[in-house]
Amino acid sequence: MFDAPSKPAPVRIEAETPADAAAVEALVLAAFGPGRFAKTAERLRERAGVAAAFVARDEGQVIGSVRLWRITVGETAALFLGPIAVASDSRKAGLGADLVQACVDHAAAARMGILLVGDMGYFERFGFSVASDVRLSGPADPARVLWRGEGEPAGLVQAVR
Repeated sequence: MFDAPSKPAPVRIEAETPADAAAVEALVLAAFGPGRFAKTAERLRERAGVAAAFVARDEGQVIGSVRLWRITVGETAALFLGPIAVASDSRKAGLGADLVQACVDHAAAARMGILLVGDMGYFERFGFSVASDVRLSGPADPARVLWRGEGEPAGLVQAVR
């Protein structure tokens, strides 16, 4: 009798652990390079506390990551999403979308909105829309400042530890 060929384990989306930190940093660096440190979104993340973080794992290896950061938009407590990073050989498999969905699910459970700086063409399917009354403390294309949540927040975005 022959053993059935084993199927590869599916990629799992899980909460990031402290042991994942080096792998996550390597993924983000590979995806965005050192130029990310000049971006307004990165400046905000440097001052904010992590509210939640998720990784995509394939056979124990971290191949994708995303984090949610604590912020306020005006007087509204919210979450700031990003960056999303997926290993180059795992792109096009929908892992980025799975990671975003994990964030959307987390925010819904916490009854919080999500702000991000990104491409409307990609994020619209998750329910994001342009946040026209939101201001970031550095340069950002207003058409790329997106919101998903109740109402339309207004005001300056501030990091929360």
